[in-house]
Amino acid sequence: MGYAGGEKANPTYHDLGDHTESIEVVFDPKQVSYEDLLKVFWTTHNPERWATSRQYASLIFYHNEEQRKLAVASKAREEERRKAKLCTDIVPAGTFWVAEGYHQKYYLRSHPDLLREFRAIYPKEADFVASTAVARVNGYVGGSGAAEQLKEELPRLGLSAEAGKRLLELAERLPSPTCK
Repeated sequence: MGYAGGEKANPTYHDLGDHTESIEVVFDPKQVSYEDLLKVFWTTHNPERWATSRQYASLIFYHNEEQRKLAVASKAREEERRKAKLCTDIVPAGTFWVAEGYHQKYYLRSHPDLLREFRAIYPKEADFVASTAVARVNGYVGGSGAAEQLKEELPRLGLSAEAGKRLLELAERLPSPTCK
């Protein structure tokens, strides 16, 4: 979690300037394509409404001309599929500013027992913020990901058996993100 798309140096949550709250996805194109990431983007929010402020704008950042073209084409396909104009801007990627520690892993922070385990595994803030396992658990606690998927992934997350059981209980109580 961080801030991007603006000109202000070192933005903070209380002084964003012209930035938008964003996430930075570092990916290996041999494992997942930019097009696949765009498909996820379109299914994880409602791009049909204008944001109430620049802070919450729907943006796709691109790093080169190929990504720009793919983003433009994906937006056109999505507008056709939805039969609606989408309020998503496609802009060049600039500096990504990592948000303050208290602004990271928002959903996980509401579960002190799970948070405590990860803080023991990742005592350095930078390692905690960069951890894929922490990000995955934050997503599950926030309602993203199915309990079946979590069952497969649980052994790789580094949690104790007790914390794993608690996380699974939480995931099973949340509605599945997929249609039945």
